[in-house]
Amino acid sequence: MKKILKPLFGILILIALLILPFFVFAQDDTPVDDTASEFTEEASPSTPLSKLNEIGDKSVFTTDNTLPSVVGMIVNAALSLLGIIFVILIIVGGFKWMTAGGNEESVKTATNYIKRAIIGLIITLSSYAIWEFILKRLL
Repeated sequence: MKKILKPLFGILILIALLILPFFVFAQDDTPVDDTASEFTEEASPSTPLSKLNEIGDKSVFTTDNTLPSVVGMIVNAALSLLGIIFVILIIVGGFKWMTAGGNEESVKTATNYIKRAIIGLIITLSSYAIWEFILKRLL
């Protein structure tokens, strides 16, 4: 019976986590204007399309495909991916430590995971800071 309940409970939790965002009903405080279409270029300032255009105008990403902008996007994506990987390694190390059950070898392995992941995260954040410093000086 326990062999059936454990996977079933895990699947139910996974389904709940995947479906839960669909039940969030955030209220928009902007008034609804039924006379204007939201998907025209002449959208009023309170429509979602105009808000997205305003945010896009303020963003640092542009549509020009020059070599520095492409290299910058690639480096930012790579450093972001490395940061995510090291955070996941810290979580894995913490999970291994919690499930070690008092076994000294497992605790030592878990602490090595965490130490190496923190060192990698520090190196990644430092390289990101150096990259941003260089990028600000070049532009």
